[in-house]
Amino acid sequence: MHSSPIILVCNDDGVRSEGIVALADALRELGTVYVVAPDRERSAASHALTLAHPLRIEKIGTRLYSVDGTPTDCVNLAVNGILKNRKVALVASGINKGANLGDDITYSGTVSAAMEGTLLGIPSIAVSLASRNHFRFEEAAGFSLRVARKVLRKGLPRDTLLNVNIPGVPHEEMREVRITRQGKRIYGDSIVGKRDPRGRKYYWIGGDNLSREDIPGSDLEAIEQNCISVTPIHMDMTSYASMRLLRGWKW
Repeated sequence: MHSSPIILVCNDDGVRSEGIVALADALRELGTVYVVAPDRERSAASHALTLAHPLRIEKIGTRLYSVDGTPTDCVNLAVNGILKNRKVALVASGINKGANLGDDITYSGTVSAAMEGTLLGIPSIAVSLASRNHFRFEEAAGFSLRVARKVLRKGLPRDTLLNVNIPGVPHEEMREVRITRQGKRIYGDSIVGKRDPRGRKYYWIGGDNLSREDIPGSDLEAIEQNCISVTPIHMDMTSYASMRLLRGWKW
């Protein structure tokens, strides 16, 4: 008799986010789910690892843990601490409230949790709901279950994670699943400066996105056309074409 696979669920919206609850509930169909997530929202935390101060883990439910750190901390602590002597079969990060497309993935805590799982040798997926409101977590969780089932059965190529984005539209408006490439955003004014009631200047980082580059087959194009985007992300960021170029320089 085979034991139930262990699935680690994380996110960057916080342990009490509706998205992580929906994802964990869906994946319990496939195995034993552990949720280890930040104690508060840590969006745009990127792949930050906490080194300057100790981290605290609080068990807040059955196989449910809160960490006062980043998404990367959560995966690391779960694999090397909470589940130290148990093999994790899958890391699933999400469901994020908002898209993680194009250049966003370099900032994303959701994707970075999956990156940490990948670095630790565990097949990993990141799931985001490309919506600003009316979050349809049930539909996103249903597709997450399909992806997770395939990954558990087939595995993933070495050093590769799946970045999944699901359009925030009713099921009947979704078109198809596309295997996509990372797109590129054209950002608008990303700094907004204002003054507080005492006349002191303050700033918000993160203005509205104006548009995207026209890259056929990109994740941004797929979501714009109400398609589910599945992008394989490789951890080797070496530019091999540039290596050839640089070897031609006089050093």
